[in-house]
Amino acid sequence: MIKRLRSLLPLILALTIAFLTACGGAPEAKAPPTYTPEKIAQLRQYSGPITAARQRMPELATLIADKEWIDVGNFIHGPLGQVRGSMGFISRNLLPKDQDTAKEAAKELFVHLEKIDTAAKADRIDIAERQYAEALKDFDAFLDLIPDA
Repeated sequence: MIKRLRSLLPLILALTIAFLTACGGAPEAKAPPTYTPEKIAQLRQYSGPITAARQRMPELATLIADKEWIDVGNFIHGPLGQVRGSMGFISRNLLPKDQDTAKEAAKELFVHLEKIDTAAKADRIDIAERQYAEALKDFDAFLDLIPDA
């Protein structure tokens, strides 16, 4: 009886190895997520108002330098205040690896704009100019995350 079991043992081991090899194949390598041409077009469309607002930032610098505080507030709450929705849409539709960075840049941008507004109310040009420089960095960091066509 022991001789019979000894002769079956190699057969059982061979079947086990064959089964494990067939079922335990190497995992498929997945390509990293990328943007489709349609997604790029959609992101570019929503980035239009953000790009336009960034291009108008020198106007804000002039208003700050001239201490036109009422116009500073109007500019922040007008043209710049309208980009928040577009930034939110873009942040949610970027690749997962870029979403948190985009959300943080957008959040920081609006923190700096609020500080400029507060500095304008307090007639503090030094604070307004420093916050303006930081806002530019945040704008540029956000726009750098948007894929090119």
